[in-house]
Amino acid sequence: MVEFDVERIRRDFPVLATSVNNKPLVYLDSGASAQMPQSVIDRINHYHQYEHANIHRGVYQLSEQATAAYEAVRTTVARFLNVADTSEIIFTKGTTHAINLVAHAYGRKFVHAGDEIIVSHMEHHSNIVPWQQLCDEVGATLKVIPISDIGELDLEVYERLLSDKTKLVAVTHVSNVLGTVNPIKDMVALAHAREIPVLVDGAQGAPHMKVDVQDLGCDFYIFSGHKMCGPTGIGILYGKRHWLERMNPYEGGGDMILSVTFEKTTYADIPAKFEAGTPPIVSALGLGEAIDYLEAIGLDSIERYEKVLTKYATEALSDIKDITFYGTAPNKAAVISFNIKGVHAHDIGTLLNDDGVAVRTGHHCAQPVMQRYKVPATTRASFYLYNTIDDVDKLVASIRNAQKIFS
Repeated sequence: MVEFDVERIRRDFPVLATSVNNKPLVYLDSGASAQMPQSVIDRINHYHQYEHANIHRGVYQLSEQATAAYEAVRTTVARFLNVADTSEIIFTKGTTHAINLVAHAYGRKFVHAGDEIIVSHMEHHSNIVPWQQLCDEVGATLKVIPISDIGELDLEVYERLLSDKTKLVAVTHVSNVLGTVNPIKDMVALAHAREIPVLVDGAQGAPHMKVDVQDLGCDFYIFSGHKMCGPTGIGILYGKRHWLERMNPYEGGGDMILSVTFEKTTYADIPAKFEAGTPPIVSALGLGEAIDYLEAIGLDSIERYEKVLTKYATEALSDIKDITFYGTAPNKAAVISFNIKGVHAHDIGTLLNDDGVAVRTGHHCAQPVMQRYKVPATTRASFYLYNTIDDVDKLVASIRNAQKIFS
């Protein structure tokens, strides 16, 4: 393994030096929101102090500087995803907003009564509800790829579900509950053999591994800034020009038009067509800085380090009596979901917090996954580049302490 200086990385994140309940913070909820390094915080503050102006409209220097900085982030994102055409990068408010954009702008134009949309059983609500709403509205049907006991998609069933009625496949890159890394490239190839477009929810993928949309071949790839060391309120929709140019705008307003009269509105070209109103300028700048930070470390190095950490954590947690894991696929990311027999997940989370250990508890906005495994909730520890072996050891010790209370 390439040398990974996690202690140096940790010094970049001010919050990791803080305490909770007089205990050093052990942050294990990056799957919900990752922490921000000082460089991202500084970039956000610099904009507020010295660059604040609206973009794309002003002819004065401050506005032109802000516009140039904002558009430079689009180039950064295109590089990050290996996209040659920067106009295929759309700024959104986050993954949820981006999926809703596609459901509206693509779905309401290309999906009709009798058509089908395919999702998987492991999807986040954000990649289920918009498609349900669309199906209810137009009379289409939602089809679901089942998952196995270890948390893998059944690709044989998936292939059988694909048909002439299928108008879109919407699937997660990485499960936010199970950690499963899905074989997106193979799934895209099967769909494209029938000329079916594929949307990939990359909220849990882009922060943890190198993503090349040209290699994956997907038609849409979506992720959020706050899960990859950036601020909230910013997300990315990559879409192939072929689709974006044919899709209708999702929202109307300023900056997404060429001309407006009371008789007719002419829309702007992409990407402006999908970016109505004043955008989240400072959040975009923060995301650009976060991408630069992650790329300086190396996404491949981050992924290798997380695999070592996840392996250690899985083995250490396996020694705990009465623990049950959910999601044990061989190819998985740095997410471990579990339950302790006789103790509700929310109680575990509360008791861990007493020791300064922050984990997620609940259904993780993935209730169908909970239903699949017949549990109301799980405890989820999600790791990132700044977590350590010591963090894992503190997690294990805290769980053992919690078990004593209920024994």
